[in-house]
Amino acid sequence: MKTLELFLKESTPISPSISWYLADIGESKGKQKLYTHQSPQKLKALKEHALIESAVSSNRIEGVEISKDRIAPVILGQSNLRDRDEEEVRGYRNALEFIHQKEAKLPVSEKTILKLHRLIRGEIWDSGKYKDKDGDIIERYSDGRERVRFKTVTSKQTPNAMKGLISHWDEVIKLKSVHPMIALAAFNLDFLCIHPFRDGNGRVSRLLILLQSYHLGLEVGRFISLERLIEENKGRYYETLEESSRGWHQGRHDPWPYIGYTLFILKSAYREFEQRIGNLKERRGEKTALILQAIGHSKDSFHITDIQQKCPGVSVDMIRKVLKDLSTKARIKCLGRGKSAKWKKIGKWPNTGS
Repeated sequence: MKTLELFLKESTPISPSISWYLADIGESKGKQKLYTHQSPQKLKALKEHALIESAVSSNRIEGVEISKDRIAPVILGQSNLRDRDEEEVRGYRNALEFIHQKEAKLPVSEKTILKLHRLIRGEIWDSGKYKDKDGDIIERYSDGRERVRFKTVTSKQTPNAMKGLISHWDEVIKLKSVHPMIALAAFNLDFLCIHPFRDGNGRVSRLLILLQSYHLGLEVGRFISLERLIEENKGRYYETLEESSRGWHQGRHDPWPYIGYTLFILKSAYREFEQRIGNLKERRGEKTALILQAIGHSKDSFHITDIQQKCPGVSVDMIRKVLKDLSTKARIKCLGRGKSAKWKKIGKWPNTGS
């Protein structure tokens, strides 16, 4: 609300780094049709992988986690749920599918936002409802100390704040008063500062990034998990959010650190997408390519469990088969025996910097 309001009131100069992000994302957006039309069948593996990673990572950021052996049954199957955490992970999966199916036809509205919250929260009393009590964002330290990191909008003001946020979004997009990708990041910052729900704000904010990306023609979130990239850069996420929310209530905040972070995530997703689709266009199968990508992004040495975590939809037998093939070709070397054996990469691997 405050950030979009700022962009509606005055013209704001854009730094070279932000301009670079916009240009880079725009270029990747222009190439995405070429990729998606070349390998439609192979992209199915990336879609499934992204669905799994998104549901797991977005919940794990908020401390909701399920065991590795339950990831595939909970997200891809219809198995009975064992606890509250599994319910929320599957709920996020349902929200993702809801967005994927509706895409551009699903408006950014209060109804949509409340529906997404209801999906991720499941059978709990406040699902799909704005908070009814005030609640600040508290940071707790290991020694027992705590501090108020941000004072959110009060429960009484929340409904009007949300109406204002959506109205400003529609107006900014219509008037083109700022680049739409900047507006997307600004909307997300304002949403998190309003903090409309008792719980689930972070997860809904990430779903809204995906939805608004689709509205802007950015398809990368369908194939690469934006949530996993945010989790991998979680420290920077919290740092830029705190920096940009300082002075938000008075409209004196600096939104650019968080806007830059959001654009960095989208740029990173496109870079990874282009790398992965490049691997998929080789003679290898889809799952083999995902395993190779996981090894490429691993440290110089790794365990099978490390690859399992990065490829939750791939069987351990398939991973072992690929490792054996790579070992035969002297691309990797096994440093031990048994399940806990460590593997070491040999020579230079692409996309790793090693």
